[in-house]
Amino acid sequence: MQFMGYKRKNGQVGVRNYIGIIPSVFCANKVAKMIAEQVEGAVYLNHPVGCSQVGEDLEITARTLIAMGNHPNLAAVLVVGLGCERFTPDEFVRGISKSLKPVEKVVIQEEGDTLKAIEKGVRIAKEWALELSMEERVPCDLKDLIIGVKCGGTDATSGIAANPAVGTMSDLVVDNGGTILFSEVTELLGAEHILSARAVNEEVAKDIENTIGKMENKLRTIGTKKEFCHRGALISTGNFDGGVSSVVEKALGGIYKSGSKPIQGVVDYAEKPEKLGGVYLMNSPGHDGEVVTSFVGGSAQIIVFTTGRGTPTGFPFVPVVKVTGNSFTFEKMSENIDINAGTIISEGEGIEVKGKEIFDFILGVASGKKAKAEILKHDELFCITRV
Repeated sequence: MQFMGYKRKNGQVGVRNYIGIIPSVFCANKVAKMIAEQVEGAVYLNHPVGCSQVGEDLEITARTLIAMGNHPNLAAVLVVGLGCERFTPDEFVRGISKSLKPVEKVVIQEEGDTLKAIEKGVRIAKEWALELSMEERVPCDLKDLIIGVKCGGTDATSGIAANPAVGTMSDLVVDNGGTILFSEVTELLGAEHILSARAVNEEVAKDIENTIGKMENKLRTIGTKKEFCHRGALISTGNFDGGVSSVVEKALGGIYKSGSKPIQGVVDYAEKPEKLGGVYLMNSPGHDGEVVTSFVGGSAQIIVFTTGRGTPTGFPFVPVVKVTGNSFTFEKMSENIDINAGTIISEGEGIEVKGKEIFDFILGVASGKKAKAEILKHDELFCITRV
């Protein structure tokens, strides 16, 4: 099975063809934004990091930013630096150059001021935009597609409609050679035994149990005894209001998104699986932005995001497809949500039928169809995790 995408020189496949304007440090955010705003097809990433970091915290930031630059949905990347940051523009450029895509840098202190830096950046990006305007989509195999599955604003319908339907989509992706990433480790507590039973071997089963166990221990160290007296303390007020009783119930409903296929392994935050094909657990906390950013760092070209309560959020250069299991939410937020899986409840539509609909929709998005979050230019979900 195929879709129409953009083949990159390093063998990866993009479903979008953007120019990335990425600051190496928060001090360069405004300059990056102003460059991107003046060039058609350019997007920028806003973040608060890149300096005054050490150890693992700095390593995660550097790894994630480099992974953003290497992403196949970006055809070229301009690094914008200040000049005195811990994560240097040169280090950033070296990391991206391995992808074989065009990459250059603009350093504010070297240019003399922000106006000169903006002018230089616009001229570089403009030349790339001219070249990219001539590129066309070509047939690509589904085995080159990586999909991240996420839920946010969960209510009681998510675990019985939207997530199972997305799980059917996940199985179809894997059956056709593609890769599924799932995460939200803070919200998998209580489902360890189910996930480890799906592991492809005993080593992966232990990795799953250890990953979830370490996250639970970390949560215990940062919360009070009262807060952690039961696992139900780990979900939001909105989840409770939506009819979810505890994090265990949320976990049991949430894991449906990953489908039923064997779990091939556990990958670190914002890292791409070494071997594509199948289902992988990514080690990330449950925060929407941190999870989606980790998926994009793992080279996911599309995110499928289920929401019972409703959320409008998107990512700067990756389509975020919204699916709800709540028909009332779909009616209220139809401008933000792409697919209504609430018909499984209200009309008795089959989970497999709805899952196939989501799968077909995803193939359309991979070939260029816009998700609603893209059309409305939502870009809130870029958020690098911290230690």
